[in-house]
Amino acid sequence: MTARRRTKAIVERVLVTGGAAAWSARRHRGGVCILAYHNIVPGTLRGVGDASLHLADSDFRRQLDEIGRRYEVVPVTEVLAGSSRPRRARVAITFDDAYLGAVTLGVEELARRGWPATIFVPPGLLGRRAMWWDSFVLAETARGVSSAPGVRTQALTDCGGRDARVREVAARDGWGIRDVPEVALTATEAELAAACRRHDGLSLGSHTWSHPNLARSAESELADEMRPPLEWLRARYERTIPWLAYPYGLTNPPAAAAARAAGYEAAVLVSGGWAMPPIRDPFAVPRVNIPAGLSADGFALRLSGVLSPGAPQS
Repeated sequence: MTARRRTKAIVERVLVTGGAAAWSARRHRGGVCILAYHNIVPGTLRGVGDASLHLADSDFRRQLDEIGRRYEVVPVTEVLAGSSRPRRARVAITFDDAYLGAVTLGVEELARRGWPATIFVPPGLLGRRAMWWDSFVLAETARGVSSAPGVRTQALTDCGGRDARVREVAARDGWGIRDVPEVALTATEAELAAACRRHDGLSLGSHTWSHPNLARSAESELADEMRPPLEWLRARYERTIPWLAYPYGLTNPPAAAAARAAGYEAAVLVSGGWAMPPIRDPFAVPRVNIPAGLSADGFALRLSGVLSPGAPQS
């Protein structure tokens, strides 16, 4: 462990043992912390795709234990409904991208505890697909292409975050290809259905049709990305909610307007911290991003709002 990491661990331990996390949890009573997860993988796997998105199942269980100690777990839709007399601060659990590991390992653990959760699904990328940010690796980094800021910027701006376009550029520029294990591919339609049968507290929301950067999309493209996934989900899954998760956490006024016009009731970011009702803008609902690699103390502090969340991911 480097000196910097040792110092960070000491500071986190002091804050937790000093009661900062517990105090902050009490302070947020009446609010909801919406957690943004991506994937859950077996702890034996290392270096999976964009490593920050693939959380070990053992770490996930420890984080859920921490949630259960201080928080009440509620459906994400409670953010808009509010609570007149909350006994404890509340947490809502969400997953983006419909990774196989989230749909199987993640849902299984939540079902065992009887806790609600929502998976935001991009239907156009289902079916054992590898996400572009997991598929490539550059010499400059061992964590994946999206860990290199210049390349990520190119993918999100020049390519508009669109999978096919990113792959064209990757082939042209010779980005190294990474093997992606099955658990880090997207689930199938049937696997989503099985997850819903396994856990009656599971709901599904939209992550657009094909996961583009909406802030770089034309008006006609916005409609094509917003309406079809909600219709597709409603036709197949009873517990579909009219909520949207913005891909990459990126949006702008036209994208928010398109979401409203498409029939959504709310849309979530992947940043912003705690949601404290009344929510002023239901199309900019904040979440707290939970990357892999957090220590137990670091998670407790991020969850409680003592430490600021990290940057958006996917």
